[in-house]
Amino acid sequence: MERLVSTARREEPVSLKAIVTGGGSGIGLAAAHALLARGMSVACLDLNPPGEPFIGIKADVSDDVQVRAAVAEAVDRLGGLDVVVNNAGIGAAGTVEDNPDDEWRRVLDVNVLGMVRVARAALPYLRRSEHAAIVNTCSIAATAGLPDRALYSASKGAVLSLTLAMAADHVREGIRVNCVNPGTADTPWVGRLLDAAADPEAERAALNARQPMGRLVSAEEVAAAIAFLAGPESGATTGTALAVDGGMQGLRLRPAT
Repeated sequence: MERLVSTARREEPVSLKAIVTGGGSGIGLAAAHALLARGMSVACLDLNPPGEPFIGIKADVSDDVQVRAAVAEAVDRLGGLDVVVNNAGIGAAGTVEDNPDDEWRRVLDVNVLGMVRVARAALPYLRRSEHAAIVNTCSIAATAGLPDRALYSASKGAVLSLTLAMAADHVREGIRVNCVNPGTADTPWVGRLLDAAADPEAERAALNARQPMGRLVSAEEVAAAIAFLAGPESGATTGTALAVDGGMQGLRLRPAT
């Protein structure tokens, strides 16, 4: 049955209930803190979940049985569900030649099917909410060709398309679906890439330089965008990709002189 969605701005419920996957570190943990600061109750699903003030639940998004159990536990402990932040993901480097089939399957299984599993488990609960929102963590890699990121870019391109399709499927149920597209963010994964580089300082300088603002995006800046899309002030926003990329996607600057 379709739910008529009001075009009027909704008042924020007393306490929204949110699940954040990959909430143990980086963008996920920053998003959990941002939602908490807005008065939400937050459950973090992760292989290494955080403790208080969050509800930490260990879960692997590549395992459907674990996902269903973790979502059900989170809903039980939260007392309902209004928001899902689909953030869990893994990185991959290399051209289309560099990764074997097994690595392609592993990354797509986590980055794409992981979001499918979580959304599928959460939808029955979100349909009961008066403020239902899903926010997927996508990437600049979905919309810009980056060198040595063929597999990762393919996975994030799928996330962007999945976001749009889900938004269309569920808008008449009152469930909004959006994504954030971070640029290169200062996260633990990027830190590991820099540590493995032959010249970490030069590599960091190169990553800074390719973003027009001249620096990496912070996890907190991405988290602020996630919190906005999850909150009631974005009640008329669905099927949108919000870039948090220092201008990388849209700006074409002349070389500095």
